[in-house]
Amino acid sequence: MAEIEAAQPAQVDVSKSSNDPAEGYEKKCIFCKIVNKEMGTELLHCDEEISCFRDIKPGAPHHYLIVPTKHVGNCKSLRKENVPLVKRMVETGKEILQKNNITDLNDVRFGFHWPPFCSVTHLHLHVLAPASQMGFMSRLFYRLNSYWFITADQLIELLNSKGDTN
Repeated sequence: MAEIEAAQPAQVDVSKSSNDPAEGYEKKCIFCKIVNKEMGTELLHCDEEISCFRDIKPGAPHHYLIVPTKHVGNCKSLRKENVPLVKRMVETGKEILQKNNITDLNDVRFGFHWPPFCSVTHLHLHVLAPASQMGFMSRLFYRLNSYWFITADQLIELLNSKGDTN
């Protein structure tokens, strides 16, 4: 019996190896690759919970994407217990704007594309400023009160109401 055990390779938890991606990593997700520094994209903020980088197709002079560092599905997959994460994403967005001398938060848009209108299924908050300088197409893509875009405040309200209906 000892011979059989010795013949089998030892099981190693490779997910915790320093060369392998961390738990919560989806290998086909472009945002997971960016957060794990596989794409050469500059991270403006990165901690255990939240990461931030510039949008590849900016819709405003300042267009940032705030993402959970670990893979989280789109906003339809969220529950009431995810409200603190969404709030933290918004706070990180505000911090990034302040670092870039954007102080008028009345001329900023914080929101999420509503599935199926998401190009990437990794949860991501769009932070656009100044909203007054968005072009025609950006005003359409990031339009308030549309079927395809929901503000961070609307998402938080929706998630908080999920607990009330059960």
